Amino acid sequence: MPNPHDFHTPQPSYTRGELLRSSEGGYFGPGNAQLPAPPMLMMDRITEISLDGGEFGKGHVVGELDIVPTHWFFDCHYRGDAIMPPTLALDAMWQMVGYWLGWSGSPGKGRAIGVGEVECTGEITPNTQRVRYEVAMRMVRRGKLVLGIADGRVLADGICVFTAKDMRVGLTKATD
Repeated sequence: MPNPHDFHTPQPSYTRGELLRSSEGGYFGPGNAQLPAPPMLMMDRITEISLDGGEFGKGHVVGELDIVPTHWFFDCHYRGDAIMPPTLALDAMWQMVGYWLGWSGSPGKGRAIGVGEVECTGEITPNTQRVRYEVAMRMVRRGKLVLGIADGRVLADGICVFTAKDMRVGLTKATD
Protein backbone atom coordinates (compact mmCIF):
# COMPACT_ATOMS: atom_id res chain seq x y z
CA MET A 1 0.00 0.00 0.00
CA PRO A 2 1.48 3.39 -0.96
CA ASN A 3 2.26 5.93 1.74
CA PRO A 4 -0.71 8.36 1.92
CA HIS A 5 1.76 11.24 2.16
CA ASP A 6 3.42 10.39 -1.16
CA PHE A 7 2.52 12.55 -4.12
CA HIS A 8 -0.14 11.04 -6.35
CA THR A 9 0.76 9.86 -9.85
CA PRO A 10 -1.84 11.26 -12.28
CA GLN A 11 -4.18 8.74 -13.89
CA PRO A 12 -6.60 9.03 -16.86
CA SER A 13 -9.64 8.15 -14.68
CA TYR A 14 -10.62 7.77 -11.00
CA THR A 15 -12.97 5.55 -9.01
CA ARG A 16 -15.16 6.73 -6.15
CA GLY A 17 -12.68 5.29 -3.66
CA GLU A 18 -9.86 7.31 -5.19
CA LEU A 19 -11.98 10.48 -5.17
CA LEU A 20 -12.79 9.86 -1.49
CA ARG A 21 -9.05 9.52 -0.76
CA SER A 22 -8.56 12.87 -2.50
CA SER A 23 -11.11 14.43 -0.11
CA GLU A 24 -8.88 13.42 2.82
CA GLY A 25 -6.15 15.76 1.56
CA GLY A 26 -2.55 15.17 0.56
CA TYR A 27 -3.44 13.38 -2.69
CA PHE A 28 -1.49 15.92 -4.75
CA GLY A 29 0.97 16.67 -1.97
CA PRO A 30 0.42 18.23 1.47
CA GLY A 31 -1.86 21.28 1.39
CA ASN A 32 -2.70 20.96 -2.30
CA ALA A 33 -5.96 20.59 -4.21
CA GLN A 34 -8.50 18.14 -2.86
CA LEU A 35 -12.14 17.32 -3.39
CA PRO A 36 -14.77 17.95 -0.70
CA ALA A 37 -15.99 15.05 1.43
CA PRO A 38 -19.51 13.63 1.13
CA PRO A 39 -22.18 14.83 1.01
CA MET A 40 -20.63 17.76 -0.92
CA LEU A 41 -18.60 15.47 -3.18
CA MET A 42 -20.87 15.66 -6.21
CA MET A 43 -19.42 12.85 -8.33
CA ASP A 44 -18.94 9.10 -8.07
CA ARG A 45 -16.11 8.83 -10.57
CA ILE A 46 -14.01 10.68 -13.11
CA THR A 47 -14.15 8.74 -16.38
CA GLU A 48 -11.79 10.99 -18.36
CA ILE A 49 -9.17 13.59 -17.55
CA SER A 50 -6.52 14.96 -19.90
CA LEU A 51 -4.05 17.76 -20.49
CA ASP A 52 -4.93 18.27 -24.15
CA GLY A 53 -8.52 17.10 -24.69
CA GLY A 54 -11.76 19.00 -24.66
CA GLU A 55 -13.31 21.55 -26.96
CA PHE A 56 -10.34 23.94 -26.70
CA GLY A 57 -7.56 21.32 -26.71
CA LYS A 58 -6.26 22.54 -23.33
CA GLY A 59 -7.54 19.74 -21.12
CA HIS A 60 -10.82 18.31 -19.98
CA VAL A 61 -12.53 16.36 -17.21
CA VAL A 62 -15.61 14.15 -17.37
CA GLY A 63 -17.27 13.08 -14.13
CA GLU A 64 -20.39 11.11 -13.30
CA LEU A 65 -22.86 10.92 -10.44
CA ASP A 66 -25.26 8.00 -10.07
CA ILE A 67 -28.58 9.37 -8.89
CA VAL A 68 -30.49 7.60 -6.15
CA PRO A 69 -33.87 8.91 -4.93
CA THR A 70 -32.50 9.14 -1.36
CA HIS A 71 -29.80 11.71 -2.17
CA TRP A 72 -29.82 14.31 0.60
CA PHE A 73 -30.66 17.28 -1.64
CA PHE A 74 -33.93 15.81 -2.97
CA ASP A 75 -35.57 15.93 0.46
CA CYS A 76 -34.69 19.52 1.28
CA HIS A 77 -34.87 21.42 -2.03
CA TYR A 78 -38.47 22.29 -2.89
CA ARG A 79 -40.33 19.81 -0.72
CA GLY A 80 -42.85 17.95 -2.83
CA ASP A 81 -41.02 18.98 -6.03
CA ALA A 82 -37.69 17.17 -5.68
CA ILE A 83 -34.91 18.36 -7.95
CA MET A 84 -31.14 18.59 -7.62
CA PRO A 85 -30.33 22.27 -7.09
CA PRO A 86 -28.54 23.61 -10.19
CA THR A 87 -26.02 25.24 -7.86
CA LEU A 88 -24.81 21.75 -6.89
CA ALA A 89 -24.17 20.96 -10.56
CA LEU A 90 -22.16 24.19 -10.83
CA ASP A 91 -20.27 23.29 -7.67
CA ALA A 92 -19.49 19.85 -9.12
CA MET A 93 -17.92 21.48 -12.16
CA TRP A 94 -15.96 23.95 -10.00
CA GLN A 95 -14.73 20.91 -8.01
CA MET A 96 -13.59 19.30 -11.26
CA VAL A 97 -11.69 22.41 -12.44
CA GLY A 98 -9.84 22.59 -9.09
CA TYR A 99 -9.13 18.86 -9.21
CA TRP A 100 -7.78 19.22 -12.76
CA LEU A 101 -5.44 22.02 -11.66
CA GLY A 102 -4.00 19.81 -8.88
CA TRP A 103 -3.94 16.74 -11.12
CA SER A 104 -2.00 18.66 -13.77
CA GLY A 105 0.70 19.66 -11.29
CA SER A 106 -0.18 23.06 -9.87
CA PRO A 107 0.23 23.54 -6.11
CA GLY A 108 -2.32 25.17 -3.83
CA LYS A 109 -5.88 24.75 -2.59
CA GLY A 110 -8.75 25.19 -5.03
CA ARG A 111 -11.23 28.02 -4.59
CA ALA A 112 -14.16 28.90 -6.85
CA ILE A 113 -13.73 32.49 -8.00
CA GLY A 114 -16.67 33.06 -10.31
CA VAL A 115 -18.69 32.11 -13.33
CA GLY A 116 -19.80 33.99 -16.43
CA GLU A 117 -23.00 32.70 -18.01
CA VAL A 118 -25.18 29.97 -16.53
CA GLU A 119 -28.20 28.45 -18.24
CA CYS A 120 -30.60 25.85 -16.83
CA THR A 121 -32.57 24.06 -19.52
CA GLY A 122 -33.87 21.06 -17.58
CA GLU A 123 -33.90 19.30 -14.22
CA ILE A 124 -32.27 16.43 -12.41
CA THR A 125 -34.97 14.52 -10.53
CA PRO A 126 -35.03 11.32 -8.45
CA ASN A 127 -36.03 9.53 -11.70
CA THR A 128 -32.74 10.48 -13.33
CA GLN A 129 -30.31 7.58 -13.50
CA ARG A 130 -26.96 9.27 -14.19
CA VAL A 131 -25.58 12.78 -14.30
CA ARG A 132 -22.57 13.46 -16.50
CA TYR A 133 -20.44 16.59 -16.03
CA GLU A 134 -18.25 17.63 -18.95
CA VAL A 135 -15.68 20.37 -18.36
CA ALA A 136 -13.35 21.80 -21.02
CA MET A 137 -10.42 23.91 -19.90
CA ARG A 138 -10.35 27.16 -21.89
CA MET A 139 -7.38 28.88 -20.27
CA VAL A 140 -4.83 27.99 -17.61
CA ARG A 141 -2.42 30.42 -15.96
CA ARG A 142 0.41 29.03 -13.91
CA GLY A 143 2.67 31.37 -12.01
CA LYS A 144 2.26 33.42 -8.88
CA LEU A 145 -1.48 33.07 -9.53
CA VAL A 146 -2.78 29.68 -10.67
CA LEU A 147 -6.07 30.12 -12.46
CA GLY A 148 -8.23 27.75 -14.49
CA ILE A 149 -11.04 28.98 -16.70
CA ALA A 150 -13.40 26.41 -18.18
CA ASP A 151 -16.75 25.88 -19.85
CA GLY A 152 -18.97 22.97 -18.90
CA ARG A 153 -22.25 21.24 -19.35
CA VAL A 154 -24.33 18.82 -17.31
CA LEU A 155 -26.27 15.96 -18.87
CA ALA A 156 -29.09 14.06 -17.17
CA ASP A 157 -29.43 10.66 -18.80
CA GLY A 158 -27.79 12.07 -21.93
CA ILE A 159 -29.85 15.27 -22.15
CA CYS A 160 -28.12 18.62 -21.54
CA VAL A 161 -29.84 20.34 -18.60
CA PHE A 162 -27.25 22.93 -17.54
CA THR A 163 -24.39 24.90 -19.09
CA ALA A 164 -21.83 27.22 -17.56
CA LYS A 165 -19.30 29.40 -19.33
CA ASP A 166 -16.25 31.08 -17.89
CA MET A 167 -16.08 29.06 -14.65
CA ARG A 168 -13.05 30.36 -12.76
CA VAL A 169 -11.11 28.46 -10.10
CA GLY A 170 -7.91 29.66 -8.49
CA LEU A 171 -5.41 27.89 -6.32
CA THR A 172 -4.39 29.64 -3.12
CA LYS A 173 -0.96 29.06 -1.66
CA ALA A 174 -0.78 25.95 0.48
CA THR A 175 -0.14 26.67 4.15
CA ASP A 176 1.17 24.44 6.93
